[in-house]
Amino acid sequence: MIRLVLFDIDGTLIRSGGAGVRAFGQAFASAFDAPQATEGVSFSGRTDHALLRECLTRIGLETTPENVTRFFVVYTKILQESLEVIPGEVCPGVDDWLSALKLLPHRPAIGLLTGNIQRGAELKLRRYGLWHHFCFGGYGDDHEDRNRIAAAAYDRGAQHLGTALRGDEVLVIGDTPHDITCGRAIQAKVLAVATGAHSVAELTPHRADWLVQDLRAIGPAEICL
Repeated sequence: MIRLVLFDIDGTLIRSGGAGVRAFGQAFASAFDAPQATEGVSFSGRTDHALLRECLTRIGLETTPENVTRFFVVYTKILQESLEVIPGEVCPGVDDWLSALKLLPHRPAIGLLTGNIQRGAELKLRRYGLWHHFCFGGYGDDHEDRNRIAAAAYDRGAQHLGTALRGDEVLVIGDTPHDITCGRAIQAKVLAVATGAHSVAELTPHRADWLVQDLRAIGPAEICL
C-alpha cells in the first residue's frame, strides 16, 4: 500500500509556459548584469541551486551566500510577475488525481519533491490553485542534488505520518529521467508522465514502474492500493 505520494511540479503538476526559465534569465540580467547567463542551459529536471551554480560559474562568479541571496530575492519577484502574464495550465488529470487520492480508504500523505526553492514552488502552485494540497515537501533549498531532496521529502513524509516508511510505500510522480532516478534513490515506486519535455519513448528506457502519457491514463486506486 502506498502511504506517501510525492509530486514533482514543472511538467508534472503544471506547465507554467516557461515562466521559471524566463525569470531565471531576467534575474541574472537584473542582479548581475549578465543577460546571457542562461543561454543554452538545460532546465528540465534540474534544481534551482544547481542551475544557479552553473550560471554563476559561466559568468565567472562564485556561489557565495551573498550571491545566492541576491539572486533569489530578484528571481522570486520576477517569477511572480512572470506567472501573472505568461499563459500556463494545470497538467491533464492532476485535479482528478488529487481529489481521488483524498477519497482513498487509507488516504496517503501528499507532498512535493521538487528542484524549485520553496518560495518558487509556492508561487507557481498558488498561481494555479494547487498549493493548498501540499503541507510538506522536499525543495531546492534543501540541496542542489535532487537525490538529497528526495531524501528530505521522504523524511518529512515519515514525520508527517508519525511512523517509519519503507521505500515501497512511497510513490514519486514526475516527468523527467531525473525524477525517476531520485525516486529510485529512496527505493520508491515511480509513476512517470509524459506531460513535460520528455515523450513516452524518451522516458521508456529509464524503467519507471508505471509510464503514461498523462494522469488521465491511470487512477490512484490502481497504484496506491
